[in-house]
Amino acid sequence: MIGVAKDRVDAAAKRARAGFMLAVQSGLAAGLAWFVAHDLIGRPVPFFAPVAAVITLGSSVGQRVRRTAELVFGVAVGIGLGDGLMVLIGSGPVQIGVMVLFAVLVAVTVGGGAPLIVQSASSAVLVATLTTTGGQPWTRFFDALVGGGIGLAVMTVLLPLNPLSVVRRAADPALRAFTAGLHEAALGLSDGDPDVIQAALTRLRSAEGTFAAFRTAIEAARENVAFAPARWRNRGALAQYVEGAPQLTYALRNVRVMIRRAQTALNDRERVPEMLPASVRHLGDAVDLLRQEWARGVEPVATRERALRAASESGRAYDTGVGYSGGVVVAQIRTSVADLLRATGVEHAEATRQVRDAVGWRGRPHGARNRTVRSRPVPPPPAV
Repeated sequence: MIGVAKDRVDAAAKRARAGFMLAVQSGLAAGLAWFVAHDLIGRPVPFFAPVAAVITLGSSVGQRVRRTAELVFGVAVGIGLGDGLMVLIGSGPVQIGVMVLFAVLVAVTVGGGAPLIVQSASSAVLVATLTTTGGQPWTRFFDALVGGGIGLAVMTVLLPLNPLSVVRRAADPALRAFTAGLHEAALGLSDGDPDVIQAALTRLRSAEGTFAAFRTAIEAARENVAFAPARWRNRGALAQYVEGAPQLTYALRNVRVMIRRAQTALNDRERVPEMLPASVRHLGDAVDLLRQEWARGVEPVATRERALRAASESGRAYDTGVGYSGGVVVAQIRTSVADLLRATGVEHAEATRQVRDAVGWRGRPHGARNRTVRSRPVPPPPAV
Protein backbone atom coordinates (compact mmCIF):
# COMPACT_ATOMS: atom_id res chain seq x y z
CA MET A 1 0.00 0.00 0.00
CA ILE A 2 2.83 2.38 0.89
CA GLY A 3 4.55 1.55 -2.39
CA VAL A 4 1.40 2.29 -4.39
CA ALA A 5 0.93 5.62 -2.61
CA LYS A 6 4.55 6.55 -3.26
CA ASP A 7 4.15 5.73 -6.96
CA ARG A 8 1.09 7.96 -7.14
CA VAL A 9 2.88 10.81 -5.41
CA ASP A 10 5.86 10.41 -7.74
CA ALA A 11 3.56 10.38 -10.78
CA ALA A 12 1.78 13.51 -9.54
CA ALA A 13 5.12 15.26 -8.96
CA LYS A 14 6.26 14.29 -12.43
CA ARG A 15 3.09 15.72 -13.96
CA ALA A 16 3.53 18.90 -11.95
CA ARG A 17 7.10 19.32 -13.18
CA ALA A 18 6.00 18.71 -16.75
CA GLY A 19 3.23 21.31 -16.49
CA PHE A 20 5.16 23.93 -14.54
CA MET A 21 6.45 25.75 -17.61
CA LEU A 22 2.97 25.88 -19.14
CA ALA A 23 1.64 27.35 -15.89
CA VAL A 24 4.34 30.03 -15.90
CA GLN A 25 3.64 30.81 -19.56
CA SER A 26 -0.10 31.12 -18.88
CA GLY A 27 0.38 33.40 -15.88
CA LEU A 28 2.79 35.62 -17.76
CA ALA A 29 0.55 35.82 -20.85
CA ALA A 30 -2.59 36.61 -18.81
CA GLY A 31 -0.84 39.38 -16.89
CA LEU A 32 0.74 40.88 -19.99
CA ALA A 33 -2.54 40.73 -21.93
CA TRP A 34 -4.37 42.67 -19.22
CA PHE A 35 -1.52 45.17 -18.90
CA VAL A 36 -1.34 45.86 -22.62
CA ALA A 37 -5.11 46.09 -23.14
CA HIS A 38 -5.91 48.01 -19.95
CA ASP A 39 -2.86 50.11 -19.12
CA LEU A 40 -1.35 50.74 -22.54
CA ILE A 41 -4.37 50.75 -24.85
CA GLY A 42 -6.85 52.07 -22.30
CA ARG A 43 -9.59 49.43 -22.41
CA PRO A 44 -11.61 49.76 -19.15
CA VAL A 45 -12.33 46.05 -18.53
CA PRO A 46 -10.47 43.92 -21.12
CA PHE A 47 -11.86 40.64 -19.80
CA PHE A 48 -11.31 38.71 -23.03
CA ALA A 49 -7.66 39.67 -23.46
CA PRO A 50 -6.28 37.40 -20.70
CA VAL A 51 -8.92 34.75 -21.52
CA ALA A 52 -7.78 34.58 -25.16
CA ALA A 53 -4.12 34.51 -24.10
CA VAL A 54 -4.65 31.54 -21.77
CA ILE A 55 -6.82 29.66 -24.29
CA THR A 56 -4.13 30.12 -26.93
CA LEU A 57 -1.39 28.71 -24.70
CA GLY A 58 -3.42 25.91 -23.17
CA SER A 59 -4.76 24.65 -26.49
CA SER A 60 -1.57 24.94 -28.49
CA VAL A 61 0.62 22.51 -26.55
CA GLY A 62 1.81 19.86 -28.99
CA GLN A 63 -0.05 21.43 -31.92
CA ARG A 64 1.25 23.12 -35.02
CA VAL A 65 1.45 26.86 -35.42
CA ARG A 66 -1.35 26.85 -38.01
CA ARG A 67 -3.72 25.22 -35.53
CA THR A 68 -2.68 27.69 -32.85
CA ALA A 69 -3.43 30.58 -35.20
CA GLU A 70 -6.83 28.99 -35.85
CA LEU A 71 -7.54 29.04 -32.13
CA VAL A 72 -6.67 32.72 -31.86
CA PHE A 73 -8.82 33.57 -34.87
CA GLY A 74 -11.63 31.35 -33.60
CA VAL A 75 -11.78 33.11 -30.24
CA ALA A 76 -11.76 36.51 -31.93
CA VAL A 77 -14.43 35.57 -34.48
CA GLY A 78 -16.71 34.10 -31.84
CA ILE A 79 -16.39 37.14 -29.61
CA GLY A 80 -16.79 39.56 -32.51
CA LEU A 81 -19.90 37.85 -33.86
CA GLY A 82 -21.41 37.52 -30.41
CA ASP A 83 -20.77 41.15 -29.65
CA GLY A 84 -22.21 42.35 -32.94
CA LEU A 85 -25.29 40.13 -32.83
CA MET A 86 -26.06 41.15 -29.25
CA VAL A 87 -26.24 44.76 -30.40
CA LEU A 88 -28.59 43.82 -33.24
CA ILE A 89 -30.87 41.16 -31.71
CA GLY A 90 -30.28 41.28 -27.97
CA SER A 91 -29.78 38.27 -25.68
CA GLY A 92 -31.76 35.17 -24.78
CA PRO A 93 -31.92 31.46 -25.62
CA VAL A 94 -32.93 32.01 -29.24
CA GLN A 95 -30.25 34.64 -29.70
CA ILE A 96 -27.59 32.33 -28.24
CA GLY A 97 -28.56 29.68 -30.76
CA VAL A 98 -28.34 32.19 -33.61
CA MET A 99 -24.91 33.39 -32.43
CA VAL A 100 -23.51 29.87 -32.31
CA LEU A 101 -25.04 29.09 -35.71
CA PHE A 102 -23.32 32.05 -37.34
CA ALA A 103 -20.02 31.43 -35.51
CA VAL A 104 -19.88 27.83 -36.74
CA LEU A 105 -20.89 28.83 -40.27
CA VAL A 106 -18.10 31.42 -40.46
CA ALA A 107 -15.55 28.94 -39.12
CA VAL A 108 -16.60 26.28 -41.63
CA THR A 109 -16.75 28.75 -44.52
CA VAL A 110 -13.14 29.90 -44.03
CA GLY A 111 -12.03 26.26 -44.01
CA GLY A 112 -11.21 26.01 -40.32
CA GLY A 113 -10.68 22.74 -38.51
CA ALA A 114 -12.17 21.53 -35.24
CA PRO A 115 -10.19 23.99 -33.03
CA LEU A 116 -11.49 27.00 -34.97
CA ILE A 117 -15.09 25.75 -34.94
CA VAL A 118 -15.11 24.89 -31.23
CA GLN A 119 -13.46 28.13 -30.14
CA SER A 120 -15.70 30.29 -32.33
CA ALA A 121 -18.85 28.70 -30.94
CA SER A 122 -17.74 28.66 -27.29
CA SER A 123 -16.53 32.25 -27.43
CA ALA A 124 -19.86 33.39 -28.86
CA VAL A 125 -21.66 31.64 -25.99
CA LEU A 126 -19.31 33.27 -23.49
CA VAL A 127 -20.12 36.72 -24.84
CA ALA A 128 -23.87 36.06 -24.83
CA THR A 129 -24.05 34.66 -21.30
CA LEU A 130 -21.37 36.42 -19.26
CA THR A 131 -21.22 39.95 -20.65
CA THR A 132 -23.54 42.86 -21.31
CA THR A 133 -24.10 44.94 -24.39
CA GLY A 134 -22.44 48.03 -22.89
CA GLY A 135 -19.48 49.58 -24.69
CA GLN A 136 -18.67 49.97 -28.35
CA PRO A 137 -19.27 46.99 -30.69
CA TRP A 138 -16.21 44.92 -31.62
CA THR A 139 -14.21 46.08 -28.57
CA ARG A 140 -14.14 42.59 -27.11
CA PHE A 141 -13.11 41.28 -30.54
CA PHE A 142 -10.12 43.61 -30.31
CA ASP A 143 -9.38 42.42 -26.74
CA ALA A 144 -9.34 38.83 -27.97
CA LEU A 145 -6.91 39.66 -30.76
CA VAL A 146 -4.60 41.41 -28.29
CA GLY A 147 -4.72 38.47 -25.88
CA GLY A 148 -4.23 35.87 -28.60
CA GLY A 149 -1.30 37.76 -30.06
CA ILE A 150 0.36 38.04 -26.66
CA GLY A 151 -0.20 34.35 -26.05
CA LEU A 152 1.61 33.53 -29.30
CA ALA A 153 4.41 35.96 -28.42
CA VAL A 154 4.94 34.35 -25.02
CA MET A 155 4.89 30.88 -26.55
CA THR A 156 7.36 31.59 -29.34
CA VAL A 157 9.53 34.53 -28.23
CA LEU A 158 9.36 35.56 -24.58
CA LEU A 159 9.19 32.21 -22.79
CA PRO A 160 9.22 29.29 -25.25
CA LEU A 161 9.18 25.74 -23.97
CA ASN A 162 12.46 23.86 -24.18
CA PRO A 163 11.90 21.65 -27.24
CA LEU A 164 14.46 19.07 -26.12
CA SER A 165 12.70 18.62 -22.78
CA VAL A 166 9.35 18.20 -24.51
CA VAL A 167 10.70 15.62 -26.96
CA ARG A 168 12.65 13.69 -24.32
CA ARG A 169 9.58 13.43 -22.11
CA ALA A 170 7.61 12.05 -25.07
CA ALA A 171 10.40 9.75 -26.29
CA ASP A 172 11.07 8.13 -22.92
CA PRO A 173 7.78 6.20 -22.50
CA ALA A 174 7.76 5.22 -26.19
CA LEU A 175 11.26 3.75 -26.11
CA ARG A 176 10.73 2.13 -22.71
CA ALA A 177 7.60 0.38 -24.00
CA PHE A 178 9.47 -0.71 -27.12
CA THR A 179 12.28 -2.14 -24.99
CA ALA A 180 9.90 -3.91 -22.62
CA GLY A 181 8.02 -5.50 -25.52
CA LEU A 182 11.21 -6.89 -27.05
CA HIS A 183 12.47 -8.23 -23.72
CA GLU A 184 9.12 -9.88 -23.08
CA ALA A 185 9.17 -11.44 -26.55
CA ALA A 186 12.68 -12.76 -25.90
CA LEU A 187 11.47 -14.33 -22.66
CA GLY A 188 8.53 -15.95 -24.42
CA LEU A 189 10.80 -17.40 -27.10
CA SER A 190 13.26 -18.68 -24.51
CA ASP A 191 10.52 -20.34 -22.42
CA GLY A 192 8.55 -21.53 -25.46
CA ASP A 193 5.43 -19.78 -24.15
CA PRO A 194 3.08 -18.37 -26.84
CA ASP A 195 1.05 -16.53 -24.18
CA VAL A 196 4.07 -14.45 -23.18
CA ILE A 197 4.66 -13.70 -26.85
CA GLN A 198 1.05 -12.53 -27.14
CA ALA A 199 1.52 -10.28 -24.11
CA ALA A 200 4.58 -8.75 -25.76
CA LEU A 201 2.62 -8.12 -28.95
CA THR A 202 -0.18 -6.47 -26.97
CA ARG A 203 2.36 -4.26 -25.22
CA LEU A 204 3.81 -3.11 -28.53
CA ARG A 205 0.38 -2.44 -29.98
CA SER A 206 -0.28 -0.21 -26.98
CA ALA A 207 3.03 1.53 -27.64
CA GLU A 208 1.59 2.97 -30.86
CA GLY A 209 -0.08 5.66 -28.76
CA THR A 210 3.19 6.69 -27.12
CA PHE A 211 4.90 6.75 -30.51
CA ALA A 212 2.14 8.98 -31.87
CA ALA A 213 2.72 11.36 -28.94
CA PHE A 214 6.44 11.20 -29.67
CA ARG A 215 5.90 12.21 -33.30
CA THR A 216 3.56 15.04 -32.25
CA ALA A 217 6.14 16.33 -29.78
CA ILE A 218 8.80 16.30 -32.48
CA GLU A 219 6.62 18.31 -34.85
CA ALA A 220 5.85 20.84 -32.12
CA ALA A 221 9.52 21.05 -31.15
CA ARG A 222 10.61 21.64 -34.74
CA GLU A 223 8.25 24.57 -35.00
CA ASN A 224 9.26 25.84 -31.59
CA VAL A 225 12.89 25.93 -32.69
CA ALA A 226 11.97 27.52 -36.01
CA PHE A 227 9.90 30.36 -34.50
CA ALA A 228 11.65 30.88 -31.14
CA PRO A 229 15.11 32.48 -31.53
CA ALA A 230 15.97 31.62 -27.93
CA ARG A 231 15.79 27.92 -28.83
CA TRP A 232 17.80 27.97 -32.06
CA ARG A 233 20.80 26.56 -30.21
CA ASN A 234 18.84 23.32 -29.70
CA ARG A 235 18.56 22.56 -33.42
CA GLY A 236 21.59 20.26 -33.48
CA ALA A 237 20.61 18.25 -30.42
CA LEU A 238 17.03 17.95 -31.65
CA ALA A 239 18.19 16.56 -34.99
CA GLN A 240 18.85 13.13 -33.46
CA TYR A 241 15.21 12.76 -32.51
CA VAL A 242 13.82 14.38 -35.65
CA GLU A 243 15.84 12.20 -38.03
CA GLY A 244 15.61 9.02 -35.98
CA ALA A 245 11.89 8.93 -35.12
CA PRO A 246 10.65 7.77 -38.56
CA GLN A 247 13.15 4.90 -38.58
CA LEU A 248 12.03 3.85 -35.10
CA THR A 249 8.45 3.73 -36.38
CA TYR A 250 9.56 1.38 -39.17
CA ALA A 251 11.46 -0.73 -36.63
CA LEU A 252 8.37 -0.99 -34.43
CA ARG A 253 6.28 -2.24 -37.34
CA ASN A 254 8.90 -4.80 -38.32
CA VAL A 255 9.26 -5.98 -34.73
CA ARG A 256 5.52 -6.53 -34.48
CA VAL A 257 5.65 -8.70 -37.61
CA MET A 258 8.59 -10.56 -36.09
CA ILE A 259 6.74 -11.23 -32.84
CA ARG A 260 3.64 -12.52 -34.61
CA ARG A 261 5.85 -14.95 -36.54
CA ALA A 262 7.63 -15.96 -33.34
CA GLN A 263 4.25 -16.88 -31.86
CA THR A 264 3.44 -18.92 -34.96
CA ALA A 265 6.78 -20.70 -34.69
CA LEU A 266 6.01 -21.72 -31.12
CA ASN A 267 2.46 -22.80 -31.97
CA ASP A 268 3.84 -24.94 -34.84
CA ARG A 269 6.47 -26.39 -32.48
CA GLU A 270 9.34 -25.26 -34.66
CA ARG A 271 12.85 -25.55 -33.36
CA VAL A 272 14.03 -22.34 -31.64
CA PRO A 273 17.81 -22.12 -31.27
CA GLU A 274 18.93 -20.43 -28.06
CA MET A 275 20.60 -17.68 -30.11
CA LEU A 276 17.23 -16.51 -31.43
CA PRO A 277 15.77 -15.22 -28.12
CA ALA A 278 19.23 -13.84 -27.33
CA SER A 279 19.09 -11.87 -30.57
CA VAL A 280 15.68 -10.41 -29.69
CA ARG A 281 16.93 -9.52 -26.21
CA HIS A 282 19.96 -7.72 -27.66
CA LEU A 283 17.64 -5.79 -29.96
CA GLY A 284 15.66 -4.66 -26.92
CA ASP A 285 18.88 -3.64 -25.19
CA ALA A 286 19.83 -1.60 -28.25
CA VAL A 287 16.54 0.32 -28.13
CA ASP A 288 17.09 1.05 -24.44
CA LEU A 289 20.66 2.21 -25.10
CA LEU A 290 19.33 4.52 -27.80
CA ARG A 291 16.94 6.08 -25.29
CA GLN A 292 19.81 6.69 -22.87
CA GLU A 293 22.29 8.01 -25.44
CA TRP A 294 19.73 10.33 -27.02
CA ALA A 295 18.85 11.67 -23.56
CA ARG A 296 22.54 12.42 -22.91
CA GLY A 297 22.97 13.96 -26.36
CA VAL A 298 25.91 11.70 -27.26
CA GLU A 299 26.76 9.71 -30.38
CA PRO A 300 24.80 6.41 -30.12
CA VAL A 301 27.84 4.16 -30.48
CA ALA A 302 26.72 1.62 -27.87
CA THR A 303 23.34 1.37 -29.58
CA ARG A 304 24.94 0.44 -32.89
CA GLU A 305 27.20 -2.16 -31.29
CA ARG A 306 24.34 -3.88 -29.48
CA ALA A 307 22.09 -3.78 -32.55
CA LEU A 308 24.79 -5.43 -34.68
CA ARG A 309 25.23 -8.05 -31.99
CA ALA A 310 21.52 -8.82 -32.36
CA ALA A 311 22.07 -9.26 -36.11
CA SER A 312 25.06 -11.52 -35.46
CA GLU A 313 23.08 -13.74 -33.08
CA SER A 314 20.24 -13.99 -35.59
CA GLY A 315 22.78 -15.19 -38.18
CA ARG A 316 24.05 -17.88 -35.80
CA ALA A 317 20.47 -18.99 -35.13
CA TYR A 318 19.77 -19.23 -38.84
CA ASP A 319 22.92 -21.27 -39.48
CA THR A 320 21.95 -23.84 -36.86
CA GLY A 321 18.62 -24.41 -38.61
CA VAL A 322 15.17 -22.88 -38.14
CA GLY A 323 11.71 -23.55 -39.51
CA TYR A 324 9.78 -21.40 -41.95
CA SER A 325 8.41 -18.99 -39.33
CA GLY A 326 11.79 -18.94 -37.62
CA GLY A 327 13.34 -17.82 -40.88
CA VAL A 328 10.88 -14.93 -41.06
CA VAL A 329 11.75 -14.00 -37.47
CA VAL A 330 15.44 -13.90 -38.41
CA ALA A 331 14.72 -11.75 -41.47
CA GLN A 332 12.64 -9.28 -39.46
CA ILE A 333 15.33 -9.00 -36.80
CA ARG A 334 17.88 -8.07 -39.44
CA THR A 335 15.53 -5.55 -41.01
CA SER A 336 14.78 -4.04 -37.60
CA VAL A 337 18.49 -3.79 -36.87
CA ALA A 338 18.97 -1.88 -40.12
CA ASP A 339 16.09 0.45 -39.12
CA LEU A 340 17.70 1.01 -35.74
CA LEU A 341 21.08 1.75 -37.29
CA ARG A 342 19.44 4.31 -39.55
CA ALA A 343 17.78 5.86 -36.48
CA THR A 344 21.28 6.46 -35.11
CA GLY A 345 22.28 8.35 -38.26
CA VAL A 346 23.78 5.58 -40.41
CA GLU A 347 22.96 5.89 -44.11
CA HIS A 348 20.76 3.22 -45.72
CA ALA A 349 23.46 1.54 -47.82
CA GLU A 350 25.93 1.58 -44.94
CA ALA A 351 23.36 0.16 -42.53
CA THR A 352 22.67 -2.70 -44.94
CA ARG A 353 26.38 -3.39 -45.35
CA GLN A 354 26.97 -3.42 -41.61
CA VAL A 355 24.10 -5.85 -41.02
CA ARG A 356 25.40 -8.21 -43.73
CA ASP A 357 28.88 -8.07 -42.23
CA ALA A 358 27.52 -8.83 -38.76
CA VAL A 359 25.60 -11.81 -40.10
CA GLY A 360 28.70 -13.06 -41.94
CA TRP A 361 27.54 -12.48 -45.51
CA ARG A 362 30.29 -10.09 -46.59
CA GLY A 363 31.18 -10.62 -50.24
CA ARG A 364 28.65 -13.40 -50.75
CA PRO A 365 26.17 -13.07 -53.62
CA HIS A 366 22.52 -13.11 -52.62
CA GLY A 367 21.81 -16.40 -54.37
CA ALA A 368 24.67 -18.22 -52.70
CA ARG A 369 23.32 -18.16 -49.17
CA ASN A 370 21.17 -21.25 -49.41
CA ARG A 371 23.91 -23.32 -51.08
CA THR A 372 25.93 -23.32 -47.86
CA VAL A 373 23.12 -25.11 -46.00
CA ARG A 374 21.42 -27.28 -48.62
CA SER A 375 19.98 -29.59 -46.00
CA ARG A 376 17.82 -26.83 -44.52
CA PRO A 377 14.14 -27.54 -45.35
CA VAL A 378 13.15 -23.88 -45.58
CA PRO A 379 14.20 -21.08 -47.92
CA PRO A 380 16.51 -18.38 -46.60
CA PRO A 381 15.05 -15.12 -45.36
CA PRO A 382 15.11 -12.15 -47.72
CA ALA A 383 18.14 -9.89 -47.63
CA VAL A 384 18.00 -6.76 -45.55
